[in-house]
This record gives sequence, structure tokens and C-alpha cells, in this order.
Amino acid sequence: MPWPKIVHVRAQEAMMLTIQQIEDAAENLHHVIRHTELMHSPYYSKLLGTQIFFKCENLQHTGSFKIRGAYHFLSRQAPEQLAAGVVTASAGNHAQGLASAAALLHCPCRVVMPEGTPLAKELATLAHGAQVELKGSGFDEAVAYAGELAQRDNLLYVPAFDHELIMAGQGTVGLEILHDLPELDTLLVPIGGGGLIAGVAAAVKARKPAVRIIGVEAACAASAALARRNGRPVYLASYCHTLADGIAVKQVGELTFPEIQKYVDDIISVDEEAIAMAIVSLMEKGKLVVEGAGVVGLAALLYGDKSVQRGNTLCLLSGGNLDVQTMARVVERGLLAEGRFLKLRLEMIDMPGALATLTQVLSELKANIFQVSHDRHKSSLPLGEAEVIVDLETRGPGHIQDILIRLEEEGYRPEVQY
Repeated sequence: MPWPKIVHVRAQEAMMLTIQQIEDAAENLHHVIRHTELMHSPYYSKLLGTQIFFKCENLQHTGSFKIRGAYHFLSRQAPEQLAAGVVTASAGNHAQGLASAAALLHCPCRVVMPEGTPLAKELATLAHGAQVELKGSGFDEAVAYAGELAQRDNLLYVPAFDHELIMAGQGTVGLEILHDLPELDTLLVPIGGGGLIAGVAAAVKARKPAVRIIGVEAACAASAALARRNGRPVYLASYCHTLADGIAVKQVGELTFPEIQKYVDDIISVDEEAIAMAIVSLMEKGKLVVEGAGVVGLAALLYGDKSVQRGNTLCLLSGGNLDVQTMARVVERGLLAEGRFLKLRLEMIDMPGALATLTQVLSELKANIFQVSHDRHKSSLPLGEAEVIVDLETRGPGHIQDILIRLEEEGYRPEVQY
């Protein structure tokens, strides 16, 4: 499905992004955005055997880098167009970035979000003064409806990534990285539609061509890798739900793709377990809350090809808008993947003291019980038996195996629940 035609430009008609455009964007954004922290991580440096750094766009105003491109785009439009209002489609970060930028420029803003968007993201966008409408089962349907609104109501459609002003704004992240870490060797950047990596790569390669730039995407929404294999943007027939929803797009941009082809050295992907574990790891070890899309670079370092890191290696943490409900599910999934959480279903005899016997066995195994659910009324159970669901804190895969073996020996027939 094409993007709204008011912003669609064929790649062959586009000029490549220049360092001057990105420097102009940096000047324009100087008093608007936060020059976010670049942090060295002693823990991950020791773990991975090279110096690891983080660029913390999760600490940016609105919680992600998106305000950079959104403000730069809006500020370059005619005043009469802004007065008429703007519209976009977004599942979260672009919505908040645009809403914040529009508020700064006193511009009416409408945002179309897919039905099922987490309430926290909707409320955050409303808090910036935008009008929000839920439409469509997914991002692509929301884009189509936002395009209809733009044409019907004479609104300016603001693309999430596929425009040179958007790319230039995002590219200012690259200038900040080199300012704070001129000795950079390897840079890992999330890829969705490509606006962030296109701008950052153009900026970094213009100043320091030797830097290796690695794009990272979710394995189940790998549109950039597919485009590179085909030599052009290709529309994914389908993709699965991913924790990295901020970079889950079915097609990389027509304008961002040439920049990716020219400047990005490699594109790799990470699976859902790696993303979940990286979120949990960064919370515990880095004391940083980063959403799935923002943590894919670290996931690649921790759970992917160990040859990725080389020299001074930096992960761009692109956003931190992780709502509390999602965070709870992600933490559980990350702990499960690391072997630190175990949910079991067991059937046992329904008699006084049976549950106490089970908990005694688990205590001997040093498995900490989070929660127990006991049901003796389930119709599928044999007469005289009860079902128990138990959530356990565990110490790794070996500990889980010990628990399962012991419970089997005790006659409980445990079933692992995922």
C-alpha cells in the first residue's frame, strides 16, 4: 500500500541528503531539543570485551528522537499551511513528537492511531494538545485514513520518516554523537522506516567515513533487509506482532532507502526473546527504561553475532516510551527467556495438606513462589484432583531443569506454561 500521495516522492527523483542540510537542522533545533546524554557503560564494556556507549534519546523531550524531525519539518512550512493544521498517522513516538512540535509552533494537530493503541500512548499524545482519532486495525490502515483526512480537510500530512527534512532533523543525533565521542568506531542504529538511520548515517559518514554503521531491525518485521536483498523497497506481505512496535513497518521508505544503501554497512535482525531480555538487562544493569524499538542494538550485541562490536561501540537508544502494562509483560517475558521465571501447571490429588506438600518440595528446591492459583472445580479435571498454576522465581535454565526433574519424580507431571 503506498503512502499518502501528497508526500510520496519517487526515489530516483530525490537528491541525497547533505551534511549541510543536517547542520542547518541542528541550528534550527538548537533551542528546541535536548542534547541527550552519551553514556559509557562499564558493565557492558567488561561483559562484551570492548568499550560500550549509549546515546540516550530515550531521555529526549517526548521520550524519543522523533521531535527532531517533526519540528524541523513543521518549521520549514508556510505559515498559512500550518494555520490550516497538520495530520499524521502513528502508533506512538511520531505522534508525540509531532504533537509537541505543533504545540511549540501553535499549529493545530490531528493524529490517527490504530485501534488497540495502548491507552498510555493515546493519553500522552493528547497531553501535548493533539486531537487523536483511533482508526484501522494496524498502522497501514491508519496511514490511509490520515491521507484521506489530509485531502478532505486541506491538512498538511507529516510523514513519519520519508522526507528529507525529517531525515535531516533525525540526523542531528549523529552530529551530537560525534561531538561527544569523536573516537567512535561502530554505531548500531534501529531501523524502521529508515528516517533515523538515514539521517544519522549521512551525518556520521560525512564527518568520519571509517565508522561502521550497523542497522538493527526486528526479525519479524525485517523490511530493510528485504529491500537490500531486492535492491529496492519491497512491501512485506505480513509481519507478526513485535515488542519493537516502533520500528515495525511493512516497507522501508522510498527516500530513506538510497541513504541506507549508500551509508549503512550491514543490516542485522534480532528476535523477540533477545529484545525482551535486553530491555530487562538494561533496566537492571544500566538503570535505563528503553522501549523495544530502542533496545534492538543492545539486543544484537548481547544475543547476536559477537563480531558486531568492534572498537568503541555505541548503541543508539532511540526511545523510552514503554507503558507500564507493556513493561510488566516484557519483564515477565525477559525473565522467562533468561530462565529466571517459570510458570507451571500441575494436577494433584485434592486433599488436605497436598498444596503444603507441593510448596515444601519447591522450598527444598529454593524456588521462590510468586503466585499460586488452586482450582478444584474445573470440569476437565478427574474427580478428586485439583489444578495448580504456580509462578516461580528461578536462577537459570539449570535450576529450571532441576525443578522439573524433581517434580516428575514426585509424580506431579508439570507442564511449562508460556
